[in-house]
Amino acid sequence: MTITILGTGTSQGVPVIGCDCDVCRSLDFRDKRLRVSVHVESEGRSLVIDTGPDFRTQALRERIRHLDAVLFTHAHKDHTAGLDDVRPFNFRQNTDIPLYGQAAVLEQIRVEFAYAFAEHKYPGIPRLELNPIGNEVFSILGLDILPVEVMHHRLPVFGYRIGDFVYITDANFIPPAELEKIRGCKILVLNALQRGPKHISHFTLPEALEVIDQIRPEAAYLTHISHKMGLHQEVEASLPPGVYLAYDGLRFSL
Repeated sequence: MTITILGTGTSQGVPVIGCDCDVCRSLDFRDKRLRVSVHVESEGRSLVIDTGPDFRTQALRERIRHLDAVLFTHAHKDHTAGLDDVRPFNFRQNTDIPLYGQAAVLEQIRVEFAYAFAEHKYPGIPRLELNPIGNEVFSILGLDILPVEVMHHRLPVFGYRIGDFVYITDANFIPPAELEKIRGCKILVLNALQRGPKHISHFTLPEALEVIDQIRPEAAYLTHISHKMGLHQEVEASLPPGVYLAYDGLRFSL
């Protein structure tokens, strides 16, 4: 399994429009953060988790040439707004693109991309197939995927476990039963918005480190990072062993 981190930024991305802080003015490529997304390849299968506003740029940068499915964590625009850009995969593969997520998330997508589901469709629109999922294991082309339900303030959000890889973004609480689902994983990608203060809907860095300490994966990568976190080089130097700041374009294998 090969995982490519497509984007690691918060909803505004980094740099933030109009901001002159040290992070937003940084020349370090690791401080340039598009909206969060990840690409998973396993035995010829190609999945993307979330299609944010930067999905086209990310797919071009990583030269993604095939897409079997999209998994959605939730329906916020920074995770769904780039969905129209799956059209080249429709054309290349001559197939609909299956979408997986909670029923309410897929219904929101049906509303926001209504033209894709119209009775009389305009030529060239994205061809999408909606597949509602619950909390149980489901399979895409024989690849088993386990949803992990976390809370984003009061909004249920799905993280996903695929083998020994776990991806969780936009969370500030993981119920104990869901925490058990991710124990024993080798790689954990977890959101950490900023060092502090406490945030209403996202883990801060200390809170994310507490979760990681409970799970003790072989390696943990932090994502959904705002400019308030600080410079990549300085923050990463302060992290405990086995914990890293993710950056756009990071790739690792299991």
